[in-house]
This record gives sequence, structure tokens and C-alpha cells, in this order.
Amino acid sequence: MLAVVIAAVLFGTTGTAQVLGPEGTSPLGVGAMRLVVGGTALALLGFGLARRQRRRATTPAKRPTMRRSPGGTPASSRPAIGRRPLTRRAFVLMALTGICLAAYQPLFFLGTERSGVAVGTVIALGSAPVLAGIIEWALTRRIPRRAWMVATALALLGVVLLALGAGDGGGADPIGVLGSLGAGASFAVFANAQRRLMDDGWDPFTVAGAMGLGSALTALVMLPFTSLDWIGEPAGIAMALWLGIATIAVAYTLFTWGLQRLTAATAATLTLAEPLTAASLGITVLGERLAPVALAGLAVLGAGLVLLAWGYRTPRPFAVEG
Repeated sequence: MLAVVIAAVLFGTTGTAQVLGPEGTSPLGVGAMRLVVGGTALALLGFGLARRQRRRATTPAKRPTMRRSPGGTPASSRPAIGRRPLTRRAFVLMALTGICLAAYQPLFFLGTERSGVAVGTVIALGSAPVLAGIIEWALTRRIPRRAWMVATALALLGVVLLALGAGDGGGADPIGVLGSLGAGASFAVFANAQRRLMDDGWDPFTVAGAMGLGSALTALVMLPFTSLDWIGEPAGIAMALWLGIATIAVAYTLFTWGLQRLTAATAATLTLAEPLTAASLGITVLGERLAPVALAGLAVLGAGLVLLAWGYRTPRPFAVEG
């Protein structure tokens, strides 16, 4: 639980770190540099941990343990994790996770730049589970649960209230809203791609490592189209290292490790520390002021997220998110 909370808090510092960085940055430049640093580190960590996990799975244990997974299945009865062949389907899905994570970065920073850290972050994070559920329903044709429908309605209402708050001088810029929604959609796509990889038997660390590698390679394509003059400043170096190492490599590794020992509902509830952290930092550190309508939107969206987590109390397979 502590690992997931720490990861969520690290995720929540992203927007504030960008604002406190040097002048002359752009959403594309910050997002690309974040991925070059963080994606590379995440790939090294993910593949390294996956290799270690495979070694431990193939090493005979002197005394087999009977620990139980969150779903109640004895851990010793679960199939051992081994090296899997890289099929065309797996390659496409892994590449898709990296591309979507790369697309998430400039869209997320565009949203926080135009709407503020508190509003931009909450819109991106609030729309992601809604869009992910819609995509999953379109792919599987499973009827969503009643709790999901109510939570979706609340989340959408919260986003609308945040957007309407722009007219009162403390809500969301329309372009910023589109950027945040685009970030949420990017997350929804790569979360569903990861779900398919998990269902095919791929371990979470390999999936996370592949996502990091793909995002870093995609970021290299972005670099020629943006200015990186700010990276030579001490504040620029500090921001790039924090965003890459702390909010991607360390945060995703902690999140991956923690989710293996928690039910999905518990982890989803704990990750609400991310928008809470972002909103708190936006108001206390950056001095952002929210209009009453926008504050109401935050409350309604938060209620929708809590209901979404409560409605999915049963254990589910792992998926990386944030």
C-alpha cells in the first residue's frame, strides 16, 4: 500500500515540477525530455526486474510457500513466469503502449499549462478511467456495471463543471481541456493494450519495460521539433531528472511492485492521492485560485472516482497507470 501511495504522490508532482522549471519550455519539449530520461530508466528497471523474476520463478524452492494472492489463489499454485515468444500481436501492443505514453506527455503538459495544474491534472486523470471503460466495453462487449455507469456520469459532470468554471476566472481553458482529455484518452488506450498483454501471459515488469523503451524511442522523434535550450540551465536539468527518474522510472516501478500485492480496487483508491497531490500543490505552492464552479467540479469528479473504485472491489489482473 505504501509503495502505491508513494507512486501516486510522485505522479502528482508532475505539473508543479513543470511550472517551477525554467522559462522557455514547451509542453512538447518537456514531455519529450521526460520520456528520454524516464523511458530509458524505466526500460532498464522493468527488463531487469523481469529477468530477476524469471530467475526466481525457475529456481527450485526448498520450502514451497502457500501465500495467497489477493484473489485467494495460493501463490505457489500460480504458473511460473518464463520467457515468452514475441509474437506480432505482442509487438504491436507493446509498441502501442510506448507511443501512447509518449503522446500523453505533451497533451498532459498542454492541459496543465493552459488550465492550471489542479484543473488540468484532475481532468486528465478523471477522464482516463471513463474512456478506458468505454474502450474495454467496445472491445469485449461486456455490459458495464451499474456502479461504473453512475461513476461515469459523475466524472463527466465534474469535467463539465471544471470547464464552465473558466468563465469565472478559475476554471479550465477550452484548449487545455482538449489537451487533458487527449492525455486521458492516451492513457485509456495504453491501459487496454497492457490488459491484453497481461491476459496473454506477459508479466507486468516486461510490459512496463517495453512501454518505457517504446516511449523513449518515440520521444527521440519529437526532439528535432522542439527547442531544448532550457536543458542547459540548472533548473532545466533538475526538472528533467525529477520528471524522468522520479515520476516515471521510480513511480512506475513502485506502482508495478505494489499492484502485485493488492486488489485492483485498493490500488485504485490509493491512486486518488495523485489528483489530491496535484490539486494541493497547485493551490498551496503555485497559488492557483479555483472558482466555486470549478471547486464543485473537483468535488463531483472526486466522488465519481471514489465510486468507481468502490464499484470494482473484486480482484482484477494487473495494469500500469498514472
